[in-house]
Amino acid sequence: METGFQGGGMNGTAIENFVCVIFNVSFMNCTWDVGRTASGDTQYFLYWKTSGLFYPTTSGKEDFTECQNYTEDNCGRHTGCRFQNVTIENTKAHFLVNVSRSGQTIRSYEKMIILYKIEKLTPPLNVTVNCTEASHGCEIRWQPPRTSHVKRYACFKYEIVIENKADPENINTTSKTERNVSGNSYIFGSFSAGKRYSVKIRATDNNCLVSRSWGEWSTPVEFGKEQLRSTSSYTLFLTPVVVASLVLILCAVRIYLKKTSATVPQPRDPFHDISPIDFQTDYKNQLIKHETEEIIIEEVA
Repeated sequence: METGFQGGGMNGTAIENFVCVIFNVSFMNCTWDVGRTASGDTQYFLYWKTSGLFYPTTSGKEDFTECQNYTEDNCGRHTGCRFQNVTIENTKAHFLVNVSRSGQTIRSYEKMIILYKIEKLTPPLNVTVNCTEASHGCEIRWQPPRTSHVKRYACFKYEIVIENKADPENINTTSKTERNVSGNSYIFGSFSAGKRYSVKIRATDNNCLVSRSWGEWSTPVEFGKEQLRSTSSYTLFLTPVVVASLVLILCAVRIYLKKTSATVPQPRDPFHDISPIDFQTDYKNQLIKHETEEIIIEEVA
């Protein structure tokens, strides 16, 4: 139950749309809109305390704690507050917003809020999927969201969304949604080994002291067969691989031929190995040898 009222003060300066949300177990964020006729020198101050009773007309500031981390608008007016280490338990919180203008402070707004009702539940934890191709089924398991005041698994129920892409060429997806799932497991019986799936889960109250608003979604967990690349993507991927392979093969062949040619002796080229001077000298030696042989023959005769 939430109650609130506007106290006395200048018309049009009191805050509007006061909202508080608890998130990530122990953080609280409160916001409001400044008064419709509030001038630039109007300022707002938030005080709060936990309480089991609500006497807005007689409560003073003595037991309240002022906000230590305000957020502001462009005019420097307070429009919100951030709190840390907030304990929910089963308590109520009493909020008091004072407005100050021209040095005059007026109690302008008070509200009592049951804290567990404004909690934004964290995502369910440790989502896992175990599929068996033979049974065409998958067991999806998880743990409850983190809270500071609820420890029983039975205090939560869940919404499960399973998506699959039926055709790798088609970006459209089909989905299956199951709400009001109790416990901490679910059997997905339409599993096909040739498809790719993803699952996400969120939690809400199941007749306990838990917010009835749906909590945050878990990070999608994918399971099933990897999607095949499209033809164009596959071609783009394959082309540089083929080119690189051909370059490596050509380099290997070149190195092999170079090593082989170095071990085989080359034939001697008489026209390049013998210079014209050497050829002339050899010819003269042949003439001298021929004349000597003729002289020897004549002497013998």
